Amino acid sequence: MGIIATAGLAKVEALVAIIRDETDARLPAAARFALMAIADEIEASANQIERLERAIVVEAKRDEDMRRLTTIPGVGAITAATIKALVPDPGGFKSARHFAAWLGLTPRSHSSGGKERLGRISKMGNPELRSLLVVGATAVLRVVRNDARARPWLKALLARRPFKVAAVAQANKTARIIWALLNKGGIYRRPDPLALTAVTQ
Repeated sequence: MGIIATAGLAKVEALVAIIRDETDARLPAAARFALMAIADEIEASANQIERLERAIVVEAKRDEDMRRLTTIPGVGAITAATIKALVPDPGGFKSARHFAAWLGLTPRSHSSGGKERLGRISKMGNPELRSLLVVGATAVLRVVRNDARARPWLKALLARRPFKVAAVAQANKTARIIWALLNKGGIYRRPDPLALTAVTQ
């Protein structure tokens, strides 16, 4: 029909508005009739997702474990709820590293001639949970770029590694923090960069 829009939810809403506008002559009546059913499905799905998200946020505020998990940077209510649902017994993992490995966030090792090389992440475990952690880590790194108080190791990581590799490394660290909070209690407390600098000096 010659109507072009870029990807993204906001652009879909613009297309739906065109479909709903009966005065827009770009759409023939038959096309508008067919597309109206698709628009109805999109809006119904969007409304249902919004209701589910609100319910998850409410539940995250009620549940003690989920509430503590959301104190970790990059972990929101949906990620916390997914962890709660898919990791019923965090104590079943021997260590934080085992938990991160179960999620597929640790690199595979390749040994040859006495030299150990780390390859790509294993991508074992639940792909949805791993994806949520990587997306959360990506959000954290975007903030770190412009945050003078950011932890030095993150700044250094971004300086020497591609952004996606750094995001996976941050997701790995987040997974380890999650394991620690679930097994040892407490909430996440952001380290003071000045205190860390004083210690390293």
